[in-house]
Amino acid sequence: MTDTQNPMQGRTAPAPPSTTIAEFDTYEQAQALVDRLSDAKFAVEHVRIVGTGLSSVEQVLGRMTYGRAALGGAMAGAWFGLFVGLLFALIGAGGWVWLIWAVLMGAAFGMIAAVVQHAMTGGKRDFTSIQTLKAERYGVQVTNEHAAEAVRVMGRPAPTD
Repeated sequence: MTDTQNPMQGRTAPAPPSTTIAEFDTYEQAQALVDRLSDAKFAVEHVRIVGTGLSSVEQVLGRMTYGRAALGGAMAGAWFGLFVGLLFALIGAGGWVWLIWAVLMGAAFGMIAAVVQHAMTGGKRDFTSIQTLKAERYGVQVTNEHAAEAVRVMGRPAPTD
């Protein structure tokens, strides 16, 4: 029997013991508290925002068609071609003709690659989406040795500078 270890184990320092000084429904509210602590010259390197009750949210943006795949691939390829063409133009190999040629070739190869990639999905994922994490609550935590000071700073009116 082999002993397996987590590859990420030991790569980050353990978090110091902390106290939750406030909880919020939105990340922006938690961020505003940290900003307020920072404005009061509190040592914010002892603060962290911890999301609890995490859920994965995938927002579907639209249907993926061959035309959309071709357009996206052409745009990505054109940007890569522009980069390569600028390198050729800067070293003096052919001048601006190389730049235009590289953009066109990049767009063509990008389009072909994207259409082939879309065709290989076999209709199993015919949409584009963005996936994010959403927390139910956001807690502002401060290391135990600085928690009392943070609570004291929170009780003061916000600075007006």
